[in-house]
Amino acid sequence: MRPSIPAEKPSPAPAVQPAVLAAVVALAVAAGYVGSRIDIESSTPALAADLRGVRPVGFADVVERVKPAVFAVRVQVEDDGDRGTAVPGAQQNRSFRGFGIPNAAPDGHGAPRYQRTGKAQGSGFFISADGYAVTNEHVIERGRDIEITTDDGDIYTAKLVGADPKTDLALLKVDGRNDFPYVQFGDGAPPRVGDWVFAVGNPFGLGGTVTAGIVSARGRDIGNGPYDDFIQIDAPVNLGNSGGPTFDVDGRVIGVNTAIFSPNGGSIGIAFAIPAQAVKPIVALLRDKGAVARGWAGVQLDPVSAEVALRLRLKKAEGALVAQIDTGSPAAKSELAAGDVITSINSAPIRDNRDLSRKIGDLAPGTHVTFGVVHGGSERTVALTLGELPAASPARASADPPAARVPWDFGLVLAPAAKVRGAGKRGVVVLDTTATGHGIETGDVILEIGGKAVDSPEEVKTLLDRARGGGKRTVTMRLMSGATSRFITLPVG
Repeated sequence: MRPSIPAEKPSPAPAVQPAVLAAVVALAVAAGYVGSRIDIESSTPALAADLRGVRPVGFADVVERVKPAVFAVRVQVEDDGDRGTAVPGAQQNRSFRGFGIPNAAPDGHGAPRYQRTGKAQGSGFFISADGYAVTNEHVIERGRDIEITTDDGDIYTAKLVGADPKTDLALLKVDGRNDFPYVQFGDGAPPRVGDWVFAVGNPFGLGGTVTAGIVSARGRDIGNGPYDDFIQIDAPVNLGNSGGPTFDVDGRVIGVNTAIFSPNGGSIGIAFAIPAQAVKPIVALLRDKGAVARGWAGVQLDPVSAEVALRLRLKKAEGALVAQIDTGSPAAKSELAAGDVITSINSAPIRDNRDLSRKIGDLAPGTHVTFGVVHGGSERTVALTLGELPAASPARASADPPAARVPWDFGLVLAPAAKVRGAGKRGVVVLDTTATGHGIETGDVILEIGGKAVDSPEEVKTLLDRARGGGKRTVTMRLMSGATSRFITLPVG
């Protein structure tokens, strides 16, 4: 039998009251008890009688119910060279989206290298008896011949219904049966920090592996994209767990495992799962339409720094700083301007730029929204109608050197953008720099300093010298990096 999951909660042992059982579990955990005898002789006679024969509560019953719904995924992939899912670095590598790595082996910098062909492997789980299933988009991207192996060893071919790279989710369909064991997403409050969880998956090709831990944190941003809002868990997950579920103690899916933080490619107890509350609407859209259409305002956003908050006389360093308005976008047709701070959307306060990106992306194209905005130190509202988020196609300006270069502080070599092929007509191009620690990169175009436009290296020097001579410790600089505008705070004092 493959029961529909989740089933009812297991009942506590009838001879023990809930409060007593909780005390036993707490005592067992605090003492590191794993199967050894609890010393009950020193307890009071009544309590000792209740504790005899009682063992710590485990996950076996609920694992037995949910494990048949989890499967291993193997995908034939064709790659066009190196594909780094780990961030290289001598001190620490963050292996984000690092579970389903095909033919990976560390290179000299610790970053994975890839063969051109091979098999990627990950995990997934059924969400309906007729074969709909969830995994990670990065497990099946650029893949063909998706094959799954169920917990009882049966092998099926799966077809891709739809995928959403921005949230790293994919929906599969397996035909041939109408009685697949399946699991359900939690529909209540999200898990609390400290709640017990367990993961089931296919680490290193070892299908049906179960690991347990707790929720370590919520709302994690790992720099993976504008929709980062992960649950952090310490249940050990490794390469191959990607796309598998994390369960609560009642057997409900509370997250989809998608990334790990690791200096060596293996588990160090820090893993990230996409929350069920974010997964459910994406899966519904993929099942209905095969793709996800997101609202789009056409603004590039930065966080509000303390320096920007002080300059704009904001009470707190909160909200989203408008770094750039995209040409032809809904925002370009509104009264929004670069340098504005968006503090609310439809009267809901905005914590930071990622919070606003998520809230806009959660809305459907065609939705009318009203932004609360701080413009030039004054508050106002701006209304617009969201468009549909287009596919991103970032491009960096070509930085071919002109005949003359003008060096300046911070190791910058600057040239007017109008004299650099492909750089546009406005701003000053950074041809070379040793100031990467300040957020400036070769190829960036400096557009503004302290809110004033610059078109020559001399203007850059004048404004920075003026800020330094005026006793300022920092100055706000607006840069164009490829197709994206952003603000940085540059120390000058």
